[in-house]
Amino acid sequence: MQPRWSGEHFLWFDDSPDIRPRLLGGNVVAQPVQGNGVVTLPGGLIQDWIGAVFVPKTTLKETLSVVQDYPQHSQIYKPDVTEVKVLSHTGNDFVIRTRVVKSKFFISDVLDIDNEIHFVALDAKRVYSRSASRRVTEIGNPGKQNEHELPTGHDRGLMWRINGYWFFEESDGGVFITCNSITLTREIPFLLAKVLSPILHELPEEALKNSLELTRKAIVNQPKLTAP
Repeated sequence: MQPRWSGEHFLWFDDSPDIRPRLLGGNVVAQPVQGNGVVTLPGGLIQDWIGAVFVPKTTLKETLSVVQDYPQHSQIYKPDVTEVKVLSHTGNDFVIRTRVVKSKFFISDVLDIDNEIHFVALDAKRVYSRSASRRVTEIGNPGKQNEHELPTGHDRGLMWRINGYWFFEESDGGVFITCNSITLTREIPFLLAKVLSPILHELPEEALKNSLELTRKAIVNQPKLTAP
């Protein structure tokens, strides 16, 4: 991604002329970075997806005011996000803790995720952020008196790490938002492959599309900023 961080091909769909009209038409686009979006490795799976959305009639400043308002994310992204705490904030750097609830079919997983997030402004119209998880903990008996963290390696491993790379560009009367989401999960045991495989393969696309759509909705619905 280094060229994109330097401004080259800043929006991943710049080389795909058919995607921009779809975004301007109100669609949310998500697709695997390559193949089916799953990279296998010993003991685990990497899921690599990328998506985009267009937010009309807004500015980069208004967009970032929503994106960086982390305590409000529990409202913006509910029910998947139930709580967000800002552990530290210095300039363009944030450390946040997010409680995430992932449910599909009969499987539910509650996680506390600590993310380091760094924002970089390339110019007046373009900003990107890099978010990397430094700690992901599965929670046992969430919300109950005996709630507790499951020791690493003794959880289900439905998510071990998650990185997100967001790009924001003000143009065409609004703001284009793109996100590259990369997650690491445990390798699916053979006996559970038929049950877990559809969940782990469908969840990244669903989560990415949902996140982009809810981000757009929050930006559109926010009170508009006015010049002093």
